[in-house]
Amino acid sequence: MDRLGANPANSCPLTPLGFLERAATVFGDCPSVVYHDTVFTWSQTHRRCLRLASALVSLGITRSDIVSVLLPNVPAMYEMQFGVPMSGAVLNNINTRLDARTVAVLLRHSGSKLVFVDPASLTLISDALKQLPHGHPAPRVILVEDTHETGLPAAPAGSLTYERLLETGDPEFAWVRPASEWDPMILNYTSGTTSEPKGVVHCHRGLFLITLDSLIEWAVPPQPTYLWTLPMFHANGWSFPWGMAVVGGTNVCLRRVDAAEVYATIAGRGVDHLCGAPVVLNMLANAPEGVRRPLPGKVRILTAGAPPPAAVLHRTESIGFEVSHGYGLTETAGLVVCCAWKREWNKLPASERARLKSRQGVRTPGMAEVDIVDGKTGRSVPRDGSTMGEIVLRGGCVMLGYLNDDRATRAAIREDGWFYTGDVGVMHPDGYMEIRDRSKDVIISGGENISSVEVESVLYSHPAVNEAAVVARPDDFWGETPCAFVGLKEGSAGAVTAADVIAWCRQRMPRYMVPRTVVFRDELPKTSTGKIQKYVLRNLAKQMGSTRKGASSISKM
Repeated sequence: MDRLGANPANSCPLTPLGFLERAATVFGDCPSVVYHDTVFTWSQTHRRCLRLASALVSLGITRSDIVSVLLPNVPAMYEMQFGVPMSGAVLNNINTRLDARTVAVLLRHSGSKLVFVDPASLTLISDALKQLPHGHPAPRVILVEDTHETGLPAAPAGSLTYERLLETGDPEFAWVRPASEWDPMILNYTSGTTSEPKGVVHCHRGLFLITLDSLIEWAVPPQPTYLWTLPMFHANGWSFPWGMAVVGGTNVCLRRVDAAEVYATIAGRGVDHLCGAPVVLNMLANAPEGVRRPLPGKVRILTAGAPPPAAVLHRTESIGFEVSHGYGLTETAGLVVCCAWKREWNKLPASERARLKSRQGVRTPGMAEVDIVDGKTGRSVPRDGSTMGEIVLRGGCVMLGYLNDDRATRAAIREDGWFYTGDVGVMHPDGYMEIRDRSKDVIISGGENISSVEVESVLYSHPAVNEAAVVARPDDFWGETPCAFVGLKEGSAGAVTAADVIAWCRQRMPRYMVPRTVVFRDELPKTSTGKIQKYVLRNLAKQMGSTRKGASSISKM
């Protein structure tokens, strides 16, 4: 048997792009993409993606060129996830909430040749192009019109729009298959919550693996109705654009995500699956009675992107949603750790079930290994639920590396064979891991390491707290002390004081972990994917200056 191995029949490159052709065969007349009164079938979506790929090649796009996309969750955004890489190009989804300076940085860094842009982002892309360095070739801009929205700027007469481009494409186009499964397919930029964005490159093989792995772990059934509350520009929607093609699901697109729209769409379209950051769960759980509607049946939510407080999970499930919780990064293209549920936990009280579910969990079936290691020794931390270390991963969906950043790649993917996430966590005795912080967010007060996530979990359990984030504030005596930024629920402003919040915390955590500063804000700064931008809050805490020696400090902003 040692003479047997790879051959032309068993070594064709793995790619998720082939899922679309299969979907057109199996689910051809079934709905694929729904947006307002527009409904495409899988056969139509397949042909539209082939037209897109063909048209891009006709425009001169060649293998490994970067094609950027600046779109919300509209049908064209879904088609881009297939059509752009089917032309041989590398797809670069750009966050629509970024400022012009950052968009210019990404376009320059990626060397993007072409940008598809939503009418609402025309000013943004125009300002970004003006900020490109002198002599840097500007990418071509193609407008993706949205006839369902009023008040958006129209395309100039005679200009090339997305639909006009598709008309030039060949629906029978022989799409450009990867020469190797290790060929780049996707370029995503990190959200920049802790530093400047980095360009994460993923190959066809890794995206194929994460797509199937995610479907298995979440036990997605055939032909679900999936609501796009998660932006597709966030790690390609955690691989579910390709996953929905595997199972022949109906992709229900949403341009804007608010509680009223989500509840109405769930009821009107019979939605049974959706994904979102904990901020989406919080929005649904705290929706007013007039907005909230009875669920038409079992609706499953997969949440990740930030550690969800147990109180938020409890409130969401009390409405009737079935919540699953996982962990992943831009660098893993989706969720690679999930809180795999055990039947015996169903017998526990609701609050205890929520506490268990708030843990990130165990590796998914397709992930090779997950561990938490001591930063100094490199050894696994004890399984005691309290000793913190850095979360490390290895598996087939880990990125190829950071574009044009060898130093950052070497820092993340090390010679010991692990990808170092920069996230700090603990391992519980049952083998389930739990994130305690980003390494940059750990607060060191008087020599004690304080997990901001633990403090936030207690804050979220307060009945008047809508959202909370805890960062370090300089302190002359302790070095750092916890500073809590808190957003209150509607109607609670003025009824809850900073002293009340501090007293609540003192009853529920060690004294050294209690916030010494509480800042009330109407809304905390977030990325478009719902992650609180702690670096913004850290800067605010630093600007507040040091707390006086041995004294508590209470602030309002």
